Amino acid sequence: MPSVILDRNRKKRLEESHPWVFKSEIAALEGNPVPGEIVQVLNHQGRFLASGYYNPNSQITVRVVSYQPLEKMDAAFFAARFRDCLKHRERFIGDQNAYRLVYGEADFLPGLIVDRFAGVLVVQLLTLGMDRCRESIVEALAEALNPIGIYERSDVPVRELEGLEQRKGVLYGDCPRHVTVMENGLKIKVDIEEGQKTGYFFDQRENRASIEPLMTGWGGRSGITLQERETEGRMERVPVNKSGKEVTFPYWDGATVLECFSHTGSFTLHACKYGAKKVTCLDISEHAIASARENVELNGFQDRVEFVVDDAFQYLRNQVKGAQEREERAAGDRKVDTSKPLTAGGGRTWDVVILDPPAFAKTKGAVKGACRGYKDINLHGMKLVNEGGYLVTASCSYHMRPDLFLETIREAARDAGKILRLVEWRAAGKDHPQILGVDEGHYLKFAVFEVRSKSSL
Repeated sequence: MPSVILDRNRKKRLEESHPWVFKSEIAALEGNPVPGEIVQVLNHQGRFLASGYYNPNSQITVRVVSYQPLEKMDAAFFAARFRDCLKHRERFIGDQNAYRLVYGEADFLPGLIVDRFAGVLVVQLLTLGMDRCRESIVEALAEALNPIGIYERSDVPVRELEGLEQRKGVLYGDCPRHVTVMENGLKIKVDIEEGQKTGYFFDQRENRASIEPLMTGWGGRSGITLQERETEGRMERVPVNKSGKEVTFPYWDGATVLECFSHTGSFTLHACKYGAKKVTCLDISEHAIASARENVELNGFQDRVEFVVDDAFQYLRNQVKGAQEREERAAGDRKVDTSKPLTAGGGRTWDVVILDPPAFAKTKGAVKGACRGYKDINLHGMKLVNEGGYLVTASCSYHMRPDLFLETIREAARDAGKILRLVEWRAAGKDHPQILGVDEGHYLKFAVFEVRSKSSL
């Protein structure tokens, strides 16, 4: 079998479970390996370390798939790995019918992503080694899961780094464009052909559920209290407003919520499920808002959701500017031209503001600009949170390390004159496991902060 011999002065990352071998770590080759085929990885003394597939055109020249000698990745190999993946999801995800089934390196299958949408599987083949195994992967998935269809979404630029063209299309069976799945008891319609990535982001499943405690407990701010009243011959506690009139709106105790970068409206759906009074669902993409609207209607929440197609950065700035103008007029401590209209659409605030943007830093060189972006949206977002409300904020940029993300938010809080109390800190869900030592898998940061003003304490 062809061999890759590593340099004696390399970092011992492979021995610490990192599955990548970079071109700069290779001292020599033996046996003329063919691009995409399995090679054995040896240290400088000739000791076997791992088996992986080879691509001389990639900076990541070998990706490890086994720490035992392996001749080839055939259908039997993949079927065994898929069964292991399924066991993990069944244990931690339970009877959910939609989740990430295969998560690349974390499932010991680097370069392969498989998402399950009920009876349809969507796969991404990101590397030359996995691309060569397309038929074996499809055969093994059909054997292990018996899907009605398998659809490929390898239409991602990262393939070009491997010398591959982007591609998409049906690989097996019947693949309807739209599939309705369940997440945390909610119906979600997924567009597997044109939706982002594979059609839906499963990594925030548990995080979306974690906002439940934020959605109720706000009625007192409107002067609503629970009072004992006789109803049909029995005493009950009913909500009553300041005028003593019974409140009949069922979500009187719910939060007002703003979700920015909504995509399919997943946080909006969870906010409504958990009792939100009113949700503003915002995305710059009309296609995304159309998808979110359909999901809201699918779950019967349309009476509590408003949809906005706008740039989140500009929308947040407009709201802050409008709120500041209102404060200046209310204060009356300096002359204000009240004949001028307030900033168009500005001046609104919410009990909970949710920021779940796409990756701002896709490369190491983009980190500085990403910090400005994250600071901007968090600064304006926290200014729009009602006193004692909550900022829910996330970053899916791997290069935005956790300490840097928190530092950026801290700087935003300083500039906004806010005190943030960290309530929850989370990562990706259980269908996105992480190999210790593989920092690249630790990409998602998710935080819930209580927002307080210094002037109120």
